[in-house]
Amino acid sequence: MKALEQQWKAVQKQLAQLGKQAESARGQARRRMKRLERRTRVAVARALRKAEPQVREALDEATRVGRGLQAGVRAGAAAYRASARTKK
Repeated sequence: MKALEQQWKAVQKQLAQLGKQAESARGQARRRMKRLERRTRVAVARALRKAEPQVREALDEATRVGRGLQAGVRAGAAAYRASARTKK
């Protein structure tokens, strides 16, 4: 019986040590996760700030090209209507 009690105490001691190690690992993992989330937020915000002016400029250019295309189509249609084409 004495050997079993010693083994039981040893197992309890190991279990307590494992509990402490697990708590420490959880704390470290939590800190790593917070740091990673913060770095990710900063990187995304930085990328957005850098990309936004370029996206706005590209959108403005696409709008200008679209307006030019519409004007060209309108002018072509007007010229076609005004032309002296042969009628059947």
